[in-house]
Order: sequence, then C-alpha cells, then structure tokens
Amino acid sequence: MTEQVHVKLAERSYTIEIGTGLVAAAGSYIAPLLSRPRVAVVSDETVAALHLKALENGLSVAGIEMVSLVLPAGESTKSWDNLTKVTEWLLDQRIERGDIAIAFGGGVIGDLVGFASAIMRRGIRFVQMPTSLLAQVDSSVGGKTGINTRHGKNLVGAFHQPSLVLADVDLLSTLTPRDFLAGYGEVVKYGLLGDSAFFEWLEENGLALAAGDVQLRTEAIRKSCQMKADIVARDETEQGDRALLNLGHTFCHALEAATGYSDRLLHGEGVAIGCALAFETSARSGLCAQEDPSRVRQHLKDMGMKTDLSDIDGPLPPAPDLLDLMGQDKKVVDGTLRFIMARGIGEAFVTDAVDLNVVKAVLSDALSDRSS
Repeated sequence: MTEQVHVKLAERSYTIEIGTGLVAAAGSYIAPLLSRPRVAVVSDETVAALHLKALENGLSVAGIEMVSLVLPAGESTKSWDNLTKVTEWLLDQRIERGDIAIAFGGGVIGDLVGFASAIMRRGIRFVQMPTSLLAQVDSSVGGKTGINTRHGKNLVGAFHQPSLVLADVDLLSTLTPRDFLAGYGEVVKYGLLGDSAFFEWLEENGLALAAGDVQLRTEAIRKSCQMKADIVARDETEQGDRALLNLGHTFCHALEAATGYSDRLLHGEGVAIGCALAFETSARSGLCAQEDPSRVRQHLKDMGMKTDLSDIDGPLPPAPDLLDLMGQDKKVVDGTLRFIMARGIGEAFVTDAVDLNVVKAVLSDALSDRSS
C-alpha cells in the first residue's frame, strides 16, 4: 500500500508514490511509461553497492532491461565534468526521446540526471527514485535540476519535471544517522515555512520517526511532498510563492560554499542551521517573538542535529565574507538579495526589506559564540 501525492502541472503532471517495497515493484510502475522495455539508470557508488541489484531485479520482473552508470558519491559530483559524462553516456546508450532515464540516488544524482535529461535531445523523460530522506521530501519533487560551479550552488540548471517519483521508505533504513538527520532538516523546514501544526507534530514524533517508525516516516514524507506539490503547482518556476521553499537556504548556500561543498557540512545540516539563523534574524528585525528561534533551536537540538555555526568543524570566514557569499544566491533580483523571513512558526514570507547590518550582526554573534 502506498501513499500518493499528485503534482498538478497540466500536461506535465505526475504522481509521487510513497511507501515500502517500491524498488522491488519498480517495473510495474515504470513499464507503462516506456515505448520499449529498456531504461538507463544513473546512480552513485554508495547507493549502487546497496541497492542497484535490487532495482535491476525489480525491473527485470516486468521484462525491462537496465543499463547503468555509477558515479562517485558526494556534492562534488554535481559538476560540469559529470554532466558531460552523463550526457555522453546516455548518447552512447542511444537513449531516445521516448526512453526513460532513472535517477537512482540522493539529491546530487537527482539534480544531475534531471539536468542531463533536460538538455539531452532537448528533453528526454526521467524518473526520480530518491534514496535519501532529503531527496524524498524535497529535491526529487518540483523539477529543479542543476549543477554547482565555482560561483556557487545550483547556479546552472533547468526546470524539468520528472514523469514519476518513486520514494521507497525502506531505503531510509540504510542511511547513516547523520544522513537521515540531514534530510530531516528539510522536513522541519516545511513546518516552519507554512504549517505550525506539522511542526508541533514533528516535536511530538520526531524522535520516533528518526528511530525507524515506518508509518511516521511515510506520513512525514507524504506531508512534506504535499506541501511542496501545492506550492509548485501555484508557482512552478519560482516567480513568487515557490521561493518560500528556500527558507534557510540563503544562509545554507553561503555556508556550503564556505566549507567547500564538503562533508564538513551536508546540505540538510546547512538548511537546519540556516532556518535557525533566519528565525534569529526575523526576531532581531522585530518580525517574530524571540521564543520562536529558541523553539526552533530546541527542537533541532532535541533531535541531535547541527543547530549553530559552532557545530561546523573547521574554520569559517568572517561575517562580511559570508554576506558576500550570500550575494551569489539565486534569490538576488536586480542586485538585491531576497530573504525568506518569518512572522512566526509556520508564517514565512519573501522580502527584500531586510537590514543587512542585522544579518551581519547575527552572523558575527554566531561566529563569536563559535570561538568562545
């Protein structure tokens, strides 16, 4: 039994299937999409070692042949070199417009394969099979694809919607605790940006969810995907409401750049810290009560997550340099950086009316706490 979330985008609409056993049943879901019984799968070394054979078996039951390409794991894989490798490999496999590429991995693989699919023959179809919590609740849904460059994260890409998303909750049991909690940073974000009742639910159920409760995990993924699907349906290409999904990300992307897109800071960890910083900035700007950032930090700490800049190992640049890195964010419009601020938990909004001196002070204080 699966939960379904429908992303309503007219002729580009698709379904997100959420449940257990979806890798084993992959062929039955993917076969109706195919013009010929063959797919090209791109994965990473970590996921491939654990799950690629199971996917091959799940496809072969439906008579589907699979060819595969395995890339290194990690954020650095979202590069020009690997984009070239994936597209050339798909061409080598003679993948046509009527065929399907499958992104079988976390957010890095999903973003990379999605972008390759967008530019291959001016657009081929692809299926997202996200294997991390972060990818299941966020990056596999909504059609944002892309790679990183030396200028910043996700600055080169395209909007290209998948034909189907298969989120197998069973796969989460093979994540490390750190990777699972990094994904949980994106789950918390949904409650913080638009649903205080969901945040309260997470406060009550987060620890059991992290401990492995499949029913709670399925519900958290369903709720997160439904919130994102509703926003994407209103604003597919981020002209308005969709920017709310970037709560915490302006801070996060600067911190990821400052740590060299390395294992020092996983994306979801940066989102969690970024949400805490966004709420602190909101409170200091008089937008929300000081109790709100305290409550956000407390929940993150209760979950055992990275919460503050002091939780990031190694050196960080000073506040002015972090602010400069934030200026490379995609949310810069006409030279002005837009922030996602909050009037309270569940009440985020987009604004460019943020005093950068307040932002700098928040960062400076966080850095000083780190060195004390």
